[in-house]
Amino acid sequence: MNIFRLTGDLSHLAAIIILLLKIWKTRSCAGISGKSQLLFALVFTTRYLDLFTSFISLYNTSMKVIYVACSYATVYLIYMKFKATYDGNHDTFRVEFLVVPVGGLSFLVNHDFSPLEILWTFSIYLESVAILPQLFMISKTGEAETITTHYLFFLGLYRALYLINWIWRYYFEGFFDLIAVVAGVVQTILYCDFFYLYVTKVLKGKKLSLPA
Repeated sequence: MNIFRLTGDLSHLAAIIILLLKIWKTRSCAGISGKSQLLFALVFTTRYLDLFTSFISLYNTSMKVIYVACSYATVYLIYMKFKATYDGNHDTFRVEFLVVPVGGLSFLVNHDFSPLEILWTFSIYLESVAILPQLFMISKTGEAETITTHYLFFLGLYRALYLINWIWRYYFEGFFDLIAVVAGVVQTILYCDFFYLYVTKVLKGKKLSLPA
């Protein structure tokens, strides 16, 4: 554990809490991509199956349980409790174009050809592109609510901090995970345009919009 991983985890947690509070307080999931949230639920489910096989620390286990529980809570709010407010007409990204290639890649490129390792690799690859349906939805609607942009910012910050964490671990612990690093770089690149718009518009009180 280092400060970059800790702040990365806290940024990730902040993003999840911001999203849940946004949906609960407004009683609406307008502007939120249900497909991205389903992908994140799939990410956490396949990544944290080791909850049943190993114990690292109370912190590690607690964060895993929180991520899984919150991801399914978000999916429940979008597709069941506040289903009437879900904008399915704009949430049209074809997620099979992400899941199928990622599934194939996880079988071909992994650390160990075992069920848990393949599923963990699948989750790493899928997380790197799971935000695409949300970004696609924003590009179709033309803008995003401020609270939604805060959610995306903290989600992107979490991944950027994890990249620094990998660099730290390489130099101070001699640890390097190529799969996690490459996936992290891809995910961070996807957020670059958003980060620029967030700093130049949202932080100045303007609405964020992506080019259609």
